[in-house]
Parts: sequence; structure tokens; C-alpha cells
Amino acid sequence: MNHLIDILELSEQEIDRLIETAEDIIARPEQYSEACRGKKLATLFFEPSTRTRLSFEAAMYELGGNVLGFSEAQSSSASKGESVADTVRVVGCYADIIAMRHPKEGAPVVACQSSTVPVINAGDGGHNHPTQTLTDLLTIHREKGRLNNLTIGLCGDLKFGRTVHSLLLAMSRYENINFVLISPEELKIPDYLKEDFLMKNHVPFTETTSLDEAMPKLDILYMTRVQRERFFNEQDYIRLRDSYILTADKLKTAKDDMCILHPLPRVNEISKDVDSDSRACYFKQALNGKFIRMALILKLLGLEREGGKAL
Repeated sequence: MNHLIDILELSEQEIDRLIETAEDIIARPEQYSEACRGKKLATLFFEPSTRTRLSFEAAMYELGGNVLGFSEAQSSSASKGESVADTVRVVGCYADIIAMRHPKEGAPVVACQSSTVPVINAGDGGHNHPTQTLTDLLTIHREKGRLNNLTIGLCGDLKFGRTVHSLLLAMSRYENINFVLISPEELKIPDYLKEDFLMKNHVPFTETTSLDEAMPKLDILYMTRVQRERFFNEQDYIRLRDSYILTADKLKTAKDDMCILHPLPRVNEISKDVDSDSRACYFKQALNGKFIRMALILKLLGLEREGGKAL
């Protein structure tokens, strides 16, 4: 594998290997502190980001490498009209690997076709966010001990939520996975995912507008924010932004070992009183993002060996 653009480019075996490597990094960080010495990561973020960009940077620094790049399109030559293809071709002269976020769906595909170094899709519009999905999978594996035999509730913005789309595609390949899709009518999962993927592949799912009704069934509750930046109409955003707010009171009917995930940032869809609940895993999830990105960087740079350990 030369690039990571879509989570489906990874086989289940490759995902398991990345998780194994991440687990070893967590257990033995000192063994990886010089693994990328002399290597440089370029973070090309044409769209705002905090967690994803900083976790990539922290990942590379903790592997002993260096980081260069930009955090907004205005501070790059894109503001002068330079194409994505030209940008990555030039940056490949200075860096060994690129993590790129772009508001246009498909931009990372264009990038990898021109790049001379590995490209990681760090999010493209409402389409895909494979490293967030790897973060989610590592968190689920660490919290539940498995990636199969789970009922997963996806709640909130299922129409524009790229993290939801990628997680749905990834988890659908594991045995005995059942999805509960919880959203207002206006933010339902896109038809191409529902009809061309879930239904075509006979993946069990139900759709509902009620979080309260779904709660007792769930092993995983994946909350998402209603994303203001994806709306063309401010009134629609205001009307839908408070559709689902998770509170401590609403968790009374949930399983004792349910795992609450959120890709962050949150606005108000998870009340602060949930943070102290043992089922709240979203800050652990943010930390896990650093470890799985470390594993991915090692893989794409060819610096892991058999068994998932660093060279």
C-alpha cells in the first residue's frame, strides 16, 4: 500500500496489523522514539483542524521525525491558484510523507496520482476520513476487546458526517455487526451508502429518529455534531443543530459497558455531565488517534517489520 485514501483500501488483516502495532507503541513507546529519525511529514490542511492535524504532528515527533506544512489554504499557494496536484508534487520534494485535508471530495485521489511520496487522506469534504476510522477501531478494540458481535448506534448528522461514513464502511466487514442509524429525516444516511452498500451487502441496519428507543440495544454509541460548515442554509442548521443531546439522564437505560464515542469537536450534543461517566471514551479516542497514526506512518514509510514492531 502506497497511500491511504479510503478505509476500504485496507483489508481486515491490515487493520488488525495496524492495531497490533499501535498497541505495541502504547506498551513500549521507547522502542519507537527514533523509528522515523531523519524523516519529514508534511501536513497540508486546506481546511481547519485541531485534533487531526495536531495528532499527526505529535505522532511524527514521537517517532523521532520532523513536521512541516500549513494549517489553512490561505497560507499556501492554493490562494494564488496552484492546483492540488502541483502542490503535492512540490511538497514531495521536501517531505517523505503527506497528510492532507481538503474541503473538496476526491481531492486526495488527485493528490496521490501526482505525489512521489505516500499521501494520507486526513478528511475530504463529507466523503471520507480513514484515519479517524482507524482511531475509532482502535478505541473499540481496546474498550470492547473485539471488532465483531456489536450493535452500533450512529447518531446525529449521518448525511454529511464523513467519520460516520468511513466507520460504517469499515465495521460492515466484521461478523455480526448491526447498525442503528439515528438521525432527523433531513440528515439521514445518503442513499448511495444505504442502498449500494448496506442493502447490497446484506448488512443489518435499522433507521430511527429516537435515541431514547435505541439506547438499551447499543454496545457502541457514536455521537456526531451537526456540522455548520456543511450547510448552505443557516436556518436549516439552526433548526437541526439540537436534534440530539446526550445527557447523564438519557444514559439510565444504556448498558453498563456501552462505549460512547465522538470524533470531536463537540458543540452541545454531549452534555458535560457525561464526561465523568465510565462509558465516555471520546477523550481516550482522541489519544488513540496519535497511536494509530504512528502505526500508519510506520507502515506507509516501510518502517515496520513482521509482527508489527518497528525496524
